[in-house]
Amino acid sequence: MGAAQLPQGAPPSFAALPQDAAAAPQDWIIALDDPALTALVGEAMDANPSLRAARAGLDAARASARGASGARLPSADSRLGVTQTDSPTQSGASYSLSVEATWTADVWGRLGDQARASALSAEAARADWRGAQLTIAANVAQAWYGLIDAREQLLLAQRDVETRTRQLESVERRFQRGVVRSSDLRTARSALSSSEAVLASRERARDNAARALESLLGRYPANAIALDGALPDLGPVTDPGSPQSLLQRRPDIIAAEARMQAAGFSADAARKALYPGLSLRAELRDAATDADGIFDAQDLASSVSASILAPLFRGGQLRAERDRQAALADQASARLVETVLTALREVENALSADALLARRVDALAAASAEAEAALDLVDQQYASGIATIFELIDAQTRVIQAQSQLITARRERVDNRIALHLAIAGGFEAGARGAG
Repeated sequence: MGAAQLPQGAPPSFAALPQDAAAAPQDWIIALDDPALTALVGEAMDANPSLRAARAGLDAARASARGASGARLPSADSRLGVTQTDSPTQSGASYSLSVEATWTADVWGRLGDQARASALSAEAARADWRGAQLTIAANVAQAWYGLIDAREQLLLAQRDVETRTRQLESVERRFQRGVVRSSDLRTARSALSSSEAVLASRERARDNAARALESLLGRYPANAIALDGALPDLGPVTDPGSPQSLLQRRPDIIAAEARMQAAGFSADAARKALYPGLSLRAELRDAATDADGIFDAQDLASSVSASILAPLFRGGQLRAERDRQAALADQASARLVETVLTALREVENALSADALLARRVDALAAASAEAEAALDLVDQQYASGIATIFELIDAQTRVIQAQSQLITARRERVDNRIALHLAIAGGFEAGARGAG
């Protein structure tokens, strides 16, 4: 099978590739340096139901290919019959035996085209299987880091509730001494209640993230997964290689190309179905009034015949099928182009987003540090009676927002890096099973 061709005008390298791109790792799962993730991906390779379905589809396609190839070989059938007669003139049993062999000559290559189409469909199913493995591995990685993100957000919300609780206690003491007004007390209580509401939302998000990961692993989604890990520190973006090498590697492109070629052979077979066909038939038969007699070689009769079958009138069915298969071939060709363009776009998007997400992480890290420094000052000013309760609550809110956004931005960059490995069909061996 030849490699898919690039759209006209495509560059020899990706436009968004930075100059400091690192060499692609042999195993991107291991490159993340997260033993827990490696174990989870291995578990998913064994238990994910979508992977089992893809493997069953591959087995079915291979069986269909074997069946299509066998259609070019002779076929043989045997028939053993027993007839019981009870009448006034005759009674008793009679026995018959026949062995018939038939063979259809593939004069125009129609059966060969059908066999090649089925073989290519099996190749497409194999690519689908490999693509499903890569997709599930990426989904597990993203779900794992999504769970870590949810845990970090939950811990942040818990710290916020603890801080708001201490602030309320401080305001209550100051109120009892008559230093602050009742509005300060109610404002502090409102801030604590709002933080508690956020905490409940973070708990729900953490539980849902755990169940989503468990479902990918084929486990019962009981929110019982052990959580031990952290968001990885990312180095330079991975070099995806040339666009042409991507087209030779991505499973969905390989599958689309195989299906396009299979559709072409199917169209040829449908066109050749309009031509006359040649078949040969050979038969051995015998009949006797007792069971032993039908196995007497001297009484066997044989016949050999050849016939040419030419379609005369099928109500336009054969021509309609020819036109349908030709249209399906055109559709498969267009889908291959669409798949190629989608693959190139996904790689360009991931490369471009990595630099932008890195800038966002740096900016949010600086914002978080400044917000914490500002909170320390406002806290001191409030204790001295210079700042208001609104300024204190606002400063605390800015800290929580900046830290929450920083966690999210780091997770988004990890997700994008995983999406890049998925887009370039990066290799991994974490529990992966060969298609055989």
